[in-house]
Amino acid sequence: MMPMTVGEIADVVRGDCHHVDAATVVTDVVVDSREAAPGAMFVAIAGERSDGHSFAAEAGARGACVTLSARVLDGPCLVVDDPVLALGRLAHWVRLHRLHCTVVAITGSSGKTSTKDLIAGVLGRSGETVAAAGSFNTEVGVPLTILRADETTDYLVLEMGMRGEGHIRYLCEIAVPSVGVLINIGSAHMGMLGSVEAIARAKGEILEGLPSSGIAIVNGDDAAVMEQSRRTSAAVVTFGTGASFDVRATDLRLDDHARPSFTLHHGDQAVPVSLLLHGEHSVLNALAAAAVGASLGIPIDEIAAALGAATPESRWRMEVRESDEGWTIVNDSYNANPDSMLAALQALAAMGAARRSWAVLGEMRELGEISDAEHEAVGILASNLRIDRLVCVGEGARGMASACSADGATLTRATWVATPEDAISMLRSELTRGDVVLVKASRSIGLERIAEALLAKGRS
Repeated sequence: MMPMTVGEIADVVRGDCHHVDAATVVTDVVVDSREAAPGAMFVAIAGERSDGHSFAAEAGARGACVTLSARVLDGPCLVVDDPVLALGRLAHWVRLHRLHCTVVAITGSSGKTSTKDLIAGVLGRSGETVAAAGSFNTEVGVPLTILRADETTDYLVLEMGMRGEGHIRYLCEIAVPSVGVLINIGSAHMGMLGSVEAIARAKGEILEGLPSSGIAIVNGDDAAVMEQSRRTSAAVVTFGTGASFDVRATDLRLDDHARPSFTLHHGDQAVPVSLLLHGEHSVLNALAAAAVGASLGIPIDEIAAALGAATPESRWRMEVRESDEGWTIVNDSYNANPDSMLAALQALAAMGAARRSWAVLGEMRELGEISDAEHEAVGILASNLRIDRLVCVGEGARGMASACSADGATLTRATWVATPEDAISMLRSELTRGDVVLVKASRSIGLERIAEALLAKGRS
């Protein structure tokens, strides 16, 4: 963060100083008291499980010079109506008055974080780039990312998630992006919004908020995305596999580890690209990144080099590792929805073409009334893709196993287990050298424990 005094921050966020000198200089902003250090401002956020105000003293003991709080505390504090809203006001002010970088905002139903990482890699070839850490895509994460940028930053890459209509609009009002990227629109968050049309409207806010001088990067292969592109007055740049798209891929092929290679086209230029990432779905993410780079003037050969060098930057997203026992573990346990399940299972099928494949799957959350049907569809998909073994973990995943077992002359053997620990025991007893194992579920299910256990040395 660029240094600001407590007094300057108070003016921006419309707060009142208590027990603190207004001339005190803030050089960092944190929301976790354990990350506090001298010069930090700790933001006390009241959550469902804990209230950050209870940790203000700990943050101060670690060196935080002030707490952004909703009430007067015993220690140095800057009191505001709502710390989260005040954090957004501060980030917005810094964005408008202190930063001179190009701001790129990304959203979609799946693949946001992977695409954000690819875009950051492409833009990093051209200038100083700050990107969201992991999935910092909320009304807290987006402002924190903005505040990490400084006067040397050329590009600021932000990921934007949403919990309902108006959420992405609010994030765009804070960040004021000039480039907006809409990757895809699927059924994730159906339980919250009720229909794909509502999801599309909420995601499309990222395009609606662009200035007329901005650039909208959209997936031409996704009809719902293209419908949303009508909402922007910015220049529209399409990516995908269609022959008329501005940035496109041809000659797509996968190796035996499901790593894609393709020819990247932009205008009359064409260059080969070979990804180190796994899964055919990585191609569209790479094309989105290429479209951003090309729109911002980065040469196509530099774009291809950046894409070819990219490796997973964020945890538990198609992380492929080998265990000491010779198993290949594909840890894609960060999150799951019907679209990302399809992509991951297709990648597993490609990787398992010449060896035994295992899909260890848990519940997909936030699907509302379509939940049962979508879980059953995943079980049938595993059968259609001829995955050898399907292991479904937890009560919410029963429908996958039942549908797979009922799917006629299936070659897939489906098993249901109650807990991740049950899955670990079964897998350790049955896996053999050369097997490839996909682990995937919604984040709250916690299936990363399975991947980590299988990668732990030995079978103890």
